Amino acid sequence: MRGGRFGSALSVGLLLATALTAGSATAGADEALDRAPDGTTGSSGRSVEQPVAVGYGGAVASDTLESTEAGIEVLRRGGKAADAAVAVAATLGVTDPFVAGLGGGGFIVYYDARTRKVSTIDGRETTPAAGGETMFIDPATGEPYPFSTAVTSGLSVGVPGMLATWERALQRWGRFDLDEMLQPAIRVADRGFPLDAAVRGQIASNADRLSQFTSSAELFLPGGEVPEVGTLMRNPDLADTYRQIARHGTDAFYEGSVGRDMVDAVQEPPLAPDATIDPPAGLMTMDDVEAYRAIDRQPTHMQYRGYDVYGMAPPSSGGITVGEALNILERFDMSDMDRAQALHHYLEASRLAFADRNRYIGDADYVDVPQRQLLSDRFATQRACQIDPEAAGTSPVAPGNPFGPGTCQAAGKATPGGLEGTHTNHFVVSDRWGNVVSYTNTIEQLGGSGIVVPGRGFLLNNELTDFNFAPTQGDAPDPNLPEPGKRPRSSMSPTIVLHHGKPFFAVGSPGGTTIITTVLQIIVNRLDFGMSLPDAIAAPRATQRNTARTLAESTFINAPTGAALRALGHEFDTSTGIGIAAGLEFRRDGAVIAAGEPVRHGGTSAAVVRPAR
Repeated sequence: MRGGRFGSALSVGLLLATALTAGSATAGADEALDRAPDGTTGSSGRSVEQPVAVGYGGAVASDTLESTEAGIEVLRRGGKAADAAVAVAATLGVTDPFVAGLGGGGFIVYYDARTRKVSTIDGRETTPAAGGETMFIDPATGEPYPFSTAVTSGLSVGVPGMLATWERALQRWGRFDLDEMLQPAIRVADRGFPLDAAVRGQIASNADRLSQFTSSAELFLPGGEVPEVGTLMRNPDLADTYRQIARHGTDAFYEGSVGRDMVDAVQEPPLAPDATIDPPAGLMTMDDVEAYRAIDRQPTHMQYRGYDVYGMAPPSSGGITVGEALNILERFDMSDMDRAQALHHYLEASRLAFADRNRYIGDADYVDVPQRQLLSDRFATQRACQIDPEAAGTSPVAPGNPFGPGTCQAAGKATPGGLEGTHTNHFVVSDRWGNVVSYTNTIEQLGGSGIVVPGRGFLLNNELTDFNFAPTQGDAPDPNLPEPGKRPRSSMSPTIVLHHGKPFFAVGSPGGTTIITTVLQIIVNRLDFGMSLPDAIAAPRATQRNTARTLAESTFINAPTGAALRALGHEFDTSTGIGIAAGLEFRRDGAVIAAGEPVRHGGTSAAVVRPAR
């Protein structure tokens, strides 16, 4: 396996068989172990998905039952958290293909129990060398492409970092080789898994896009139809792709035939004969693919009420923006406030932090990001004094001046941020030694670019649409414009919280820019409101991202606090669901609480190696 891919700073389709018999749809085709409500083997002979598990020896919380089982299998075999994380991620590429897989990238935050240090890996996608500041400007009009045009095209595809991230994680912290960690995913892809309502809904909502490409339609729309819930989903092409990588290492992707097939699909998408779109051409070449490196980066770090909060540094905006909002909130005693007033401060701190995010944060290898200043107590004090306890702010609020004297005033012009997809994937893993992985991975928009690589079984990302298509910051420089090799700004916020140097909890979520507020709200729920981690994850959510109206779930709006917030001037739009969080909490007795979503996404899957009795 190549060791230098790192930096220091049937048919093409998914075969669809008949549905499993009634009552066994969650069993899968490979007679997976039954998981009882405590996350262990039950007696019914069928797998059971449940959102919370408590126990010892390691834990996993992820979006799908099959991916969680893959991680638990590795932990039971003596694998470390990094090993299990790769198995989980690879399996999610099979069972959660619209938000994860080889065609994307992501960020890992890792706690090493031996050194008691937190580290991160940046596996974000990169811009091809032929890209640049005007790559999303339509030469025919001189105006930016509509988002809907750019997203379903090869132009939107960044060089994937997923596989390089897996290789780097195993090299730094794993016990097993990549080929072994791909085996659970290969089994699921070969044998199949029952289609659930969540993934079926994703296929249905993308049906028009998928039908534009022959390979995508063959994979997800057999006979031109959306498959029914319970249909057994197999992906032999992806299984074969994983096998090729298992045999030949990551060079099969970054220097071999998998990469060449990907580049061909980017440059000349496999348009259907009756396609109604004429997408702009992609720019990726094999030179771009061969040049990709996953990067070891220092995490963001700040202290909040005696806890150490570690997150992801740029090109993610997550660690800085969550950290700045927490710093602002620490200027207030939330425990002395009623719940409505505390939530008012949460929303206002997020509003201010997002103004600064949009103005200052981009890929720090290309722009000067004032990370230290944005996370300073002085700047937090400057921003906190702008919160009026009696009234909501009016967005867009202006960014602050992290270099200024700390006076209570904004420093720049109020400007919007750019667009960002809302569909990603987060999971968490711990092992018997106390190592912890918090990992957010994505192909960006739900379904990414909509392009399946012919014969390879995976969707390509549309991460480059996370760049601003044109300057957004008025007379100020925009930190998030495309450049050759640059990584687009992300909101992914994998987070690990330590107490007295040891893990207290780890958390993260998908959701585009709502990732930041979801993670922030869960931290506030747990540390300020004293909720259990499962309750902190399940609680109703609201997200204020320096917008005129706050997006919120109906259960948040309709609660008594919702009326009190409206009286303060907050205006709400209703969301059917914000984020799909996963977290682990580490109890003093050594047990781990693995917590996913009880309702959002149809519920997610948590399990432990040895359940508490």
